[in-house]
Amino acid sequence: MASTITVMRHLRKSALCLAASAGLWAGLAAAQTESLRTETVAAGLEHPWAVAFLPQGGFLVTERPGRLRVVSAKGQVNPPVEGLPAIDARGQGGLLDVVLDSAFASNRQLYFCYAEPGESGNSTAMARATLSPDNTRLLNLQVLFSQKPKFSSSAHFGCRITEGQRDGKPDGTLYLALGERFSKKDDAQTLNNHHGKVIRIRKDGTVPADNPFVTAAARANGALPEIWSLGHRNPQGTVLAPDGTLWELEHGPQGGDEINKVQRGRNYGWPLITYGENYGGGKIGAGITTQPGLEQPAHYWTPSIAPSGMAFVTSQRYGPGWHGSLVVGSLKFGYLARLELSEPFGGRVVRETAYLQDLKERVRDVRQGPDGWLYLLTDASRGRLLRVLPR
Repeated sequence: MASTITVMRHLRKSALCLAASAGLWAGLAAAQTESLRTETVAAGLEHPWAVAFLPQGGFLVTERPGRLRVVSAKGQVNPPVEGLPAIDARGQGGLLDVVLDSAFASNRQLYFCYAEPGESGNSTAMARATLSPDNTRLLNLQVLFSQKPKFSSSAHFGCRITEGQRDGKPDGTLYLALGERFSKKDDAQTLNNHHGKVIRIRKDGTVPADNPFVTAAARANGALPEIWSLGHRNPQGTVLAPDGTLWELEHGPQGGDEINKVQRGRNYGWPLITYGENYGGGKIGAGITTQPGLEQPAHYWTPSIAPSGMAFVTSQRYGPGWHGSLVVGSLKFGYLARLELSEPFGGRVVRETAYLQDLKERVRDVRQGPDGWLYLLTDASRGRLLRVLPR
């Protein structure tokens, strides 16, 4: 049975934090009359990280150790797809997000991001490839983007991909949310690197002319033209609203997980402002939560839930009240959070409710399938692909 995600000892602190982050707060979620259950679509996946939906049925699933799997509609896990590039699968690194091109049914193109090894360390990279007609091999592999600079780290790769839209139609661009590599957090505030940034490129890897830092003056000051926004920590989910707004969620340190509405050229504050603190306690930087010129999150969690994966509910599968809600997975607590908004697909967060609290598995990815159901991936050595259904 769903229940409030806060506990009594954090109630007052959480209520204040949520009110500040969301404006007029409609109240913390109490026990719900609705409940959900899951059914296992596929099992035995090793630390699955992302799922995409094949148009003829079935799924593409990435496994962090460096494998891409085709899973049949009946749940059969097939041998790894061949043709992946070299992948640095250590710590939080490996094969991470995957999305299908909006025209996949005709061109069979897909995009994936991963930890790319190099002489000076590793970094997040994004590649494009064509899935062979028999679903066994990647063809025409092209690396579209490599995060600069490379740095020896096994943490905070970020790595979520979203295809851009304008006026409800694909606009030929891709967003990639990038982590700041943990020990390079100050890089998130400078434009001469890709650490802690959201970047935006065209599907051929070139830079759109309307990116915010493409001007001659910006580039003369060392700004990298791919950058769309800055001041991010470790993004773990992105999704596009129907109006084209990019929503992004990222891990805070100890507390301060955030959801942001990412806008062109804006600075989202890390590590200058945060609602979190250092691991083990103690302020980060000046210990402030606001500063002129820095964006406030649309929503945040203190204490942290370690959110991962994010989707809008566009179907009616869960009743009309769910339409336009945002759903997020929790790695820390192993549940699905539903965020009700003041208007469908927008506005402010007015209520948050935890579902599937008896799941007790790390939820890594959340996607809505073409059938309108929500799907989850659980992050474990024998992880699962789950379908979410009403009880």
